[in-house]
Amino acid sequence: AWFAWRALRAAMQPGTLATAPGSGMGWRQALATALGFSLLNPHVYLDTVLLLGSVGAQHPWPARGAFGLGAITASFLWFFSLAGAAHALAPWFARPAFWRAIDLITALVMATLAAGLASGALGG
Repeated sequence: AWFAWRALRAAMQPGTLATAPGSGMGWRQALATALGFSLLNPHVYLDTVLLLGSVGAQHPWPARGAFGLGAITASFLWFFSLAGAAHALAPWFARPAFWRAIDLITALVMATLAAGLASGALGG
């Protein structure tokens, strides 16, 4: 419910992701930031070691290599597609109306989840 309220408040005061000209970072700083976000993120290790490792260990030995290669390929495709989509959608992200729509959808989803959780907790 709190996240729904915050998203609804944000929808009433939308912003953009536009940056000021010349405020970009150099490639070294961008690389260091990306490495920091990825290597210092505990979910990276939970997902990679525990989740993928436990699923991959269920396969017989020759299939484990194919499973690992498939996981690596899917990861590369996912993240490069995500970066390409972000680049393609950058003009949309510069529009306050776009952020208002995202915030309203987020508020609706969060309110629906909160109501579902509350009704389940109340025995409804």
